[in-house]
Amino acid sequence: MRKGPFIIIGVFLLLCLIGTVSGEIKYVLQKAVSICLDCIGIG
Repeated sequence: MRKGPFIIIGVFLLLCLIGTVSGEIKYVLQKAVSICLDCIGIG
């Protein structure tokens, strides 16, 4: 049985949890909104 994919998924989940706990979701969503407004010429 290959262990590589499970290790990668575990690292992904760990980094996702760290980002969620540290409040990165709010920052990423704010950046996404400003980028989208810039793309369509409103922002």
